[in-house]
Amino acid sequence: MRFYTQRHQFYCGIDLHARTMYVCILDQAGNKMVHRNISTDADRFLKLIEPYRANIVVAVESMFSWYWIADLCSEKGVPFVLGHALYMKAIHGGKAKNDKIDSLKIATLLKGGLIPMAYVYPAKMRSTRDLLRRRMHLMRKRAELLAHIQNTNTQYNLPQFSVKLRYKSNRPGTAERFSDPSAARAVEVDLSLIDFYDELLKKLELDILRMARQHDLQTLSRLRTVPGIGEILSLVMLYEIHDIRRFPRVQNFISYCRLVKCVQTSAGKPHGSSGHKIGNAHLKWAFSEASVLFLRYRPEAKKLFNRLVRKHGKGKALSILACKLARAVYYILAKEKAFDMKIFLNQ
Repeated sequence: MRFYTQRHQFYCGIDLHARTMYVCILDQAGNKMVHRNISTDADRFLKLIEPYRANIVVAVESMFSWYWIADLCSEKGVPFVLGHALYMKAIHGGKAKNDKIDSLKIATLLKGGLIPMAYVYPAKMRSTRDLLRRRMHLMRKRAELLAHIQNTNTQYNLPQFSVKLRYKSNRPGTAERFSDPSAARAVEVDLSLIDFYDELLKKLELDILRMARQHDLQTLSRLRTVPGIGEILSLVMLYEIHDIRRFPRVQNFISYCRLVKCVQTSAGKPHGSSGHKIGNAHLKWAFSEASVLFLRYRPEAKKLFNRLVRKHGKGKALSILACKLARAVYYILAKEKAFDMKIFLNQ
């Protein structure tokens, strides 16, 4: 957890919403200079903070509409802090909660150097990252359609499919397996949507890859040197990591990828674990997928995996392998070198 500890003359806390924002500005003594609800208008916000702009810092809680105010502060040279929503317990744990109270709490945490910081993703690559996340959402919808066809096939106790339906060449004749006209029609709808998704995703992936090559071709190429990390996984890692230098240690990076357990102890005794949702779910998925593909493409890695299976079991062995791959990716990007299998196996 990182806290914003720089000192300023004025501290601005904002409880931000889609159409309104409650602004609270405190001075160093904790006096309220401004405590007002305004519309989410850039000009009105700049006019409100104009008397304090010489030495002010602005903070908002991380939620879906923070992009515009982060970009506005960056453009105007105003320091901006994005508060980590899951760590801001002072806001969510209060007895009374409203916009006026929340804005004051954000400003107070900011003044006291106690506001937990989230990463402010730069505007240059942010929209492409969001587009890539949208692509993952659409891919999951496509997978749901394929699963529905399989479930329908099981409902009618028909023979299992001998081919994989994710390939278009294997789908002709699928609806004809069902004698019930309504069931056949439902499968036809699924197949039509799958065909549509296939064309849409193909064009979308080409567009994202073209933009990724313009943003950071070298990092993309280095990621592709890792066995099991292909076109899509390398894109996910590129845009979710963005800059490896924002992680001072490899342990910070692995924790951000949700690849380690967060153990709670008190008086030397363990009390379970927590923080499972703190970190990047997309990187967790990417490294989990990469660990499976890594074993498929590099037979020499199976010796390491079998040794881990005998000691920990298959599930935990895959988690350990995913963690090792994350460590390898960290050093690949930090040292700007390609993947070396000998070094990986000897770690």
